Amino acid sequence: MKKPKTRIQLRNEAIILGASLDVFSQFGFRGSTLDQISEAAGLSKANLLYYFPSKEAIHAALLAQLLETWIDPLKRLDPTGDPVEELLAYAHRKLDMSKRFPRESRLFANEILQGAPHINNVLQGELRDLTDQTHQVITKWVEAGAIRPVDPYHLIFTIWALTQHYADFAVQVRAIMGDQDPFESAGDYLETLLRRLLTP
Repeated sequence: MKKPKTRIQLRNEAIILGASLDVFSQFGFRGSTLDQISEAAGLSKANLLYYFPSKEAIHAALLAQLLETWIDPLKRLDPTGDPVEELLAYAHRKLDMSKRFPRESRLFANEILQGAPHINNVLQGELRDLTDQTHQVITKWVEAGAIRPVDPYHLIFTIWALTQHYADFAVQVRAIMGDQDPFESAGDYLETLLRRLLTP
């Protein structure tokens, strides 16, 4: 039986993962080093390697946490709910994720830009299966006249692009909007845009 981790071990693992998230989201996997992560964590490299044997192990742990969080909003789409409201709620959940988890969003974006070498199996497996299921739900809504005719895949891609942009391109958004919080108005804009697109 595996011995449970101590409070100190759990705390140090959380510190390491938080620091590595900063480093990976800024420099990507290839551009990040264990020295950068140990410095950001305020721990020695030897201490870091006590908890995680390699940079790959840290990255894998982060991606495992991220993918569970990333897929959850789509899982919560209710096929029996009001179609327009369900899709709007999904878009708002994705926007909220960009606001609350910008580093995670950039980590995901960096992984995709590098060809998804560490999560390609998930993209072509669980995510693709879930997206295909959502495609079927949206298709049924279109056929029932509950929403306007729309390509389900491109609708999903549009929601991803509209929401993740605020995290992945935060520097650009902030440069243009200055001190104004983009999320204060982004939700209303998203609501108006999608409601006009989807309402029969």
